[in-house]
Amino acid sequence: MTTAIAPPDVDPASLAVSTRGLRKTYRTRHGRQVAVQGLDLDVPLGGVHGFLGPNGSGKTTSIRMLLGLIRADSGTMTIFGQTVPEALPDVVARIGAIVEQPKFFPNFSARKNLDLLAGAIGVSASDVSKVLEEVGLTDRAKDKFRTYSLGMKQRLAIAATLLKDPDLLIFDEPTNGLDPAGIREIRTTMRSLAERGKTVLVSSHILAEVEQVADTVSIIGRGTLLASGRVADLIAGTTTTVRVGVADPITARQVLLEAGLTVRAEGGLLLVDGAANPADITRRLAHHELYVNELVPVRAGLESVFLELTAGQGPGTHIVTPDDAVLAGAGPSRRSRKGETK
Repeated sequence: MTTAIAPPDVDPASLAVSTRGLRKTYRTRHGRQVAVQGLDLDVPLGGVHGFLGPNGSGKTTSIRMLLGLIRADSGTMTIFGQTVPEALPDVVARIGAIVEQPKFFPNFSARKNLDLLAGAIGVSASDVSKVLEEVGLTDRAKDKFRTYSLGMKQRLAIAATLLKDPDLLIFDEPTNGLDPAGIREIRTTMRSLAERGKTVLVSSHILAEVEQVADTVSIIGRGTLLASGRVADLIAGTTTTVRVGVADPITARQVLLEAGLTVRAEGGLLLVDGAANPADITRRLAHHELYVNELVPVRAGLESVFLELTAGQGPGTHIVTPDDAVLAGAGPSRRSRKGETK
C-alpha cells in the first residue's frame, strides 16, 4: 500500500517552488467551495516535476495562485526562495508558463507572432530563430498559425515561453487533445529543457506520459497533498499485482478473496494484489483443483500509485474556477477574478 509522503522541511531557497498551507475557496450559488485546502508542495530545482490529481483536485487553481492570477485565501508560496505574489516582479523574468490555450494571431505566421512578442519583451530576432529550432518548427516558421495542428500550436506556445530563457517553466495540461505523435513531441521538448538545467512543472492526467518524462511528482486530491517524491520511490512502494488466468475465474476469485487477497476482474483474467509470492496464488488455487494457465507479475507504474491514492478523491461537487487563460508575466485580469473569494 502506498502511503502519503509529506514534504520535508527544507530551505525554500533550495527549491524552484514551495507552498505551505495554501488554501483557496470560491463562492458558488450553494455557498463556498474549497478548491485548494492546505496544500504543501515542493518542486526541486532542475528536472521535470509532475503535478497530478483528478479533475477538480485543485491543480490549475494552485498554478494560478503561484502566477499571481488569483489570490490565495491563506498560506505561503515561494518561487526561487522569493515570496509570491509580493516578489513576482522580481522573479517573473525567470518564469514561463502556459495555462490552458495560449492566444496567437491566426493569420500571422509563427515567426511573425513570435517577432511581435519578442519586440514587446525586448528580445532579439536571433532568439526567435533559436526557440523555433528548439521546438522543431523552423521548417514551418513561415506558415500561418491557423494552419498548424494542435500539437504544433502547443509547441509554438512553448517557444513563446522560451523567448526570455526562463529558469522555471509551468505547463498546465500541455498534451490535452494531442495525438500520440504530438504527445511524444511535447514529452521530448520537456526532457530537453530539463537536460539544459531548467525546472519544468507540468500538470497532467496522462499518467503514462508523466511517468516517462518526470523525475519527481506530487499527487493531490481535493486540494491537498497525498504523496510526493521521486517517481521510482513512489512506484517501489506499490503493492505487487499479478495477472492470473484460470479456466474458472469466478471460483478462483472467491478462493483468493477468502485467502485475504485483493482481486479484481479484467476481462477473463484476474488481477491479484497482496500475495507475498506469485507461487502462493498457484498453490492456493491448485489446492482447490484450479490450475492457472497464466501467471504474470504486472510491473507497478505511476498509474497504480495514482489510482490507489486518489480513490474517492474526485470532486464531490462542482467547483467554480476562473475560465480565462493567460501567460505568466501578465497581471490578474478582471475576468481572472470572476468567482474569486475575496
